[in-house]
Amino acid sequence: MTTLIIIVFLLGYLLIATESFTKINKAAFALLMCVICWVLYSAGDYADETLTDVLQHNLGEASTTIFFLMGAMTIVEIVDQYGGFNFVRDTLQTTSKRALLWRMSFITAFLSAVLDNLTTTIVMLMILHKLVSNHQDRVIYASMIVIAANAGGAFSPIGDVTTIMLWNGKMVTSLGVLKEIFIPSIVSFIIPCFILQYKLKGELPIPQTIDTQISAQEEQSHFRRRTVFIFGVGGLCFVPIFHSLTSLPPFMGILLALSMVWIITELFYRHTETANKRVVNMLRRIDMATILFFLGILMSVSVLAEIGVLSAVGKWLEGNIHNHYLVTGIIGVLSSIVDNVPLVAGAMKMYPIMPTGDMATDGIFWQLLAYCAGVGGSMLIIGSAAGVVTMGIEKITFGWYMKHITWIAAIGYLAGIIVYWFEKTVLGM
Repeated sequence: MTTLIIIVFLLGYLLIATESFTKINKAAFALLMCVICWVLYSAGDYADETLTDVLQHNLGEASTTIFFLMGAMTIVEIVDQYGGFNFVRDTLQTTSKRALLWRMSFITAFLSAVLDNLTTTIVMLMILHKLVSNHQDRVIYASMIVIAANAGGAFSPIGDVTTIMLWNGKMVTSLGVLKEIFIPSIVSFIIPCFILQYKLKGELPIPQTIDTQISAQEEQSHFRRRTVFIFGVGGLCFVPIFHSLTSLPPFMGILLALSMVWIITELFYRHTETANKRVVNMLRRIDMATILFFLGILMSVSVLAEIGVLSAVGKWLEGNIHNHYLVTGIIGVLSSIVDNVPLVAGAMKMYPIMPTGDMATDGIFWQLLAYCAGVGGSMLIIGSAAGVVTMGIEKITFGWYMKHITWIAAIGYLAGIIVYWFEKTVLGM
């Protein structure tokens, strides 16, 4: 039965990875894979506990990540609908192509550290279309947005799904990630930005006033816009602090932030008939396909953990490849080919958290995994959600990105690993 479960998982993984060819949403395959794997598990004889206890235990672990994502996605949607990201547009306006590249890279990275990299990428691409009309220049900017968004998500506990998973699993702490992954992540996009700036020549036309979607729908007061932005983005930033103060799971902090923003927006519209800005309506805009994909993946990987496959793979790697830099580096390269969520979920089930050493909380292995899984996805256009959405919006081909951008992203990726090694080995951080 174990072999059959592995075959189903690998087949489902293949179908998920080839979503662009099958034209079927990967969430459908993830859910089907999940159900079949658990049906096969129920038919086998694996655990001393009852099937219900095992299923509920794993569902409880997966739900902490899923509720966190649902809350964060809702808050970002609220801030966006209220025009809270207009300051990004104003900051980017310049006539220098190279100056725009640097500004866009840094804003994308730091915005991605607070929001998720997919949302950040979409916001930045919308603004980019208003600032740059030349498509040849725009694909360079768009490629840099992908690199910066993935780099920014790696140095924040709430910046990427994989870091959220590791943080929820207590593999890393918010302070540990910010302290030791921050500089490697910054280096990983600064070097590509330095190289790509030489592909841009000349000046941009004088920027014109940009009408965002929010202002076209309804003129919002500056007070409401600032209030929603402060409570929304401020609430996201407060989540790590809430976790440190209360020791409650991070998703409880997200629910606190969401409840505050919800109450504030209800107070804004309690005496009006305007409904499109009410949170209850924005909840319908959450990308449920993405949520269900994570559910299917996390629950499928949990089956492999329950039958002992992942622990066996972990022991083999530990016995044959003793270099954590090499193991996590390979995972990072693989994350540019296949989705990094199941890769990280698998690694989390392979290795137990040790009290001391490289496998301890904030140990070298877990911090490198956070960096490599996030930044490594930039090496191919299909390696991250940010890359996939950019591929669709800007019509960037797989071949063009691989020819012009892959080697640049790879240099930044390796440079970040070297910087991390320097921090740990030479500086003793």
